[in-house]
Amino acid sequence: MPDRTITERDPRELSKKPPFDEPEQPVPGLETEMRTKPDHGEESYKGHGRLRDKTALITGADSGIGRAVAIAYAREGADVAVSFLPEEQQDAAETIRWVEKAGRRALALPGDITDERYCRNLVDQLMAAFGRLDLVVNNAAFQMTHEKLEEFSSEEWDRTFRTNIYSMFYISKAALPRMNQGGAMINTASVQAYQPKGTLLAYAATKGAIVTFTKALAQLAVQKGVRVNAVAPGPVWTPLIPSTMPKEHVSQFGKSSLMERPAQPAELAPAYVYLATNESSYVTGSVMDLTGGKMLP
Repeated sequence: MPDRTITERDPRELSKKPPFDEPEQPVPGLETEMRTKPDHGEESYKGHGRLRDKTALITGADSGIGRAVAIAYAREGADVAVSFLPEEQQDAAETIRWVEKAGRRALALPGDITDERYCRNLVDQLMAAFGRLDLVVNNAAFQMTHEKLEEFSSEEWDRTFRTNIYSMFYISKAALPRMNQGGAMINTASVQAYQPKGTLLAYAATKGAIVTFTKALAQLAVQKGVRVNAVAPGPVWTPLIPSTMPKEHVSQFGKSSLMERPAQPAELAPAYVYLATNESSYVTGSVMDLTGGKMLP
């Protein structure tokens, strides 16, 4: 019997299920150090030229969702600016390799998005290299897990907000005036914005803010011909998981979803492509549910 195609397979069986035997990592975590490697679409994503000659800025593009989106955008014809922390250089180099393998230009932009000057420089460097800006994907995020309120330090709270939501404001403010009409901005929210866990208090609060930020910014951006939307993933298998969660949580990560497993980054990338193309020309201020069945209200 011939192998079944992906469309003929049970979606619960498309990638590895818990339990995961994954070693803990220090923050921010590296894909190169993971035992169970995420699938970013390296061997599966097929482009159709839907973003031909566009340019994109993607934060957190070294691994996880960011790498999957970078690969997809490049195979759709876009040049990609890759933003990442300097300590993630090894992972970022792999993203850049895949973008260039697709025949597109890649721009490495190491730095810390909690710094407003760096965020402004991201846009300046992209414009100097590419000459235009069409797409912005605000994807980078930080989280930590705690069982008690008193375990959340003020410093960690501040870092979570500066990474997850302040950076979106900084980058959007710098990018929007220079984006081309017909451009799109896509923000990574989370199911945690709607079904928050106390153990992710700081992270969940920022993701709720991202949803509101997206809907409000969409009203301002449309005046410049730019659409703004968000994607709300459920559990996704990325280096963020083994570097920020207790080992017992990592072992069972994604088991509670209807799919009985976490998403792979490659499964989310097509949504970011859709929101970047004219196929979604009437979609703005929306949040796309990619939660594996944890339905948003």
